[in-house]
Order: sequence, then C-alpha cells, then structure tokens
Amino acid sequence: MSMTEQELEQLKYPIGRYQKPETFDESLLPEWLAMLEMLPLWLDACIENMDAAQLDTPYRPGGWNIKQVIHHVADSHMNAYIRVRLALTEENPTVTPYKENAWAMLPDVDDVPVNVSVTLLHGLHRRLVSLLRQLQPADWHRTYYHPQYNRLFPIWEVVALYVWHSQHHTAHIRTLRDRMGWW
Repeated sequence: MSMTEQELEQLKYPIGRYQKPETFDESLLPEWLAMLEMLPLWLDACIENMDAAQLDTPYRPGGWNIKQVIHHVADSHMNAYIRVRLALTEENPTVTPYKENAWAMLPDVDDVPVNVSVTLLHGLHRRLVSLLRQLQPADWHRTYYHPQYNRLFPIWEVVALYVWHSQHHTAHIRTLRDRMGWW
C-alpha cells in the first residue's frame, strides 16, 4: 500500500515545516534555551531500550534510519555551535555549507553507537546554552553569511531554527516508535 503525499509529508514533518519568526522576540529566549538544554535528555528517552534492528529502521519510506537521524543531529548542532561562535567573534563570517545526506552515509554513522552522539550532544548543548545565556542584547543580532541561502543569519534566528530542528528530529523517532509500538 503506497502512501499519499499528505501522509508522507506528515512523516517528513511531524511537527510541521519550519516557520521562521518574523522578528526577534526576546521574551521567547527562556523557552528556546530550555528546549536546547533539554534536547540531549529527549534523545536519551527517544532511543532508550532500542535494539540494533530498531535503530536501523527508517522513520519514513526513503528516509534516514534512527542511527542516521541521531548522528545527523550531532553533526548539525556541532555546525550550528561553530557558526554561532564565528558570528560572535568575526564580522559577518561566511560559513561552509555541508552535504547532510552525504554525511549521513559516511562509515562512522554505522560504526559508532548512537549513544556516542547523544553523549556528545550533552556536552555540546551545555556549552551552547551556557554561551547563549550570557549574550548581551546586541549579540543576538550578530550574523553569519550562508552562501547556500545567499543571506545573513542572525544568532536569534539560528537559535529558533535549532529549537525547531531539535523537536523535528525527536518527533521522527517518537512517531516511529508510536507507529511500531516500541515503547
């Protein structure tokens, strides 16, 4: 039985597609930072007691398996952390795009247990959230240039995106577990 486009869209974007905030709303920062702080714990809970076959299961037809999702989150969030640091220490630095699908196929994704990337995210998010909590108001508007999108990204927008990204990928795992009855 094939899936409809709507069903596939729901599996791809279980929390909906990213909606960039129109403007910076400083009142959202405590919520955003709390969510970033919680990501590693969410991932711990999402993969708890999953066996090798479950970790090799794609979250949707044609999608990454759970191992690839977990390692992708670590890869992506490491890039975001570095980009934020560049934006804070340079004037509109140009960042290097990367091919996330190609990264998901590299051999370490199959070789390294997912808990290594989750552990990495525990440390990375502790550093990231600590840094973000100490930013001055003007710092949130510092930017980097992303050549793939041909525009500047302010730090506040990067944070909003990565809050969504955290929820997006944990939802992939949770909805797969729900569909499969793996809880």
